[in-house]
Amino acid sequence: MKTLKYLISAAIIFSAFTVQLNAQQDANNINDTKQHPIYNYGERALTAVDTIPEYAQAEQKLKISGTIFENDGITPAKDVIVFIYQTNEDGKYDLKTENEEDYIYHRAWVKTNEEGEYTFFTFIPGTDYGSNEMKHIHTVIKEPNTPEYDMDGFLFENDPYLSRYCRKKLKKAGATNILNPEKSGDILVAQRDIVLPQTLQASK
Repeated sequence: MKTLKYLISAAIIFSAFTVQLNAQQDANNINDTKQHPIYNYGERALTAVDTIPEYAQAEQKLKISGTIFENDGITPAKDVIVFIYQTNEDGKYDLKTENEEDYIYHRAWVKTNEEGEYTFFTFIPGTDYGSNEMKHIHTVIKEPNTPEYDMDGFLFENDPYLSRYCRKKLKKAGATNILNPEKSGDILVAQRDIVLPQTLQASK
């Protein structure tokens, strides 16, 4: 039983680092032969702030903000697109259809400003009853002149499914994606700064 628990935790950790959006789309019957959903913001101009659908009605409103840096960890990275998607408060991926294409409803985009700053107004995602899956906000990055890639998404410090074993593995891997939101008025607030990978920066 303990071995099985470790295997499950290891699989969750692997998912946290290598979140494959196409695989998730397959699981939700979304056609992954189309362009990556990070480009589906249409003609609207992206800014450094965006709000996920149904934020106003959410019970656990959450503000995530931070700065994205170039791989030196010092220089702010401007014009970086960050795309997030997540489950609803019941832990399910809510699907909608537009132009005969399905998409995950709870999603948002930002584009960092000159100081590399970004802010999302969203909510704490739920966990589907009986799934034992960690609460997770998936994250995709698009740097200028670089193909999009998955970034380890947002996890939560008080998540009961984020086990000691998972935490140990995440810490060993140098993960900085566990949020510890604090109450500020009627919302939760968390910060996460991101340093872009050197290998991708070098390919520009």
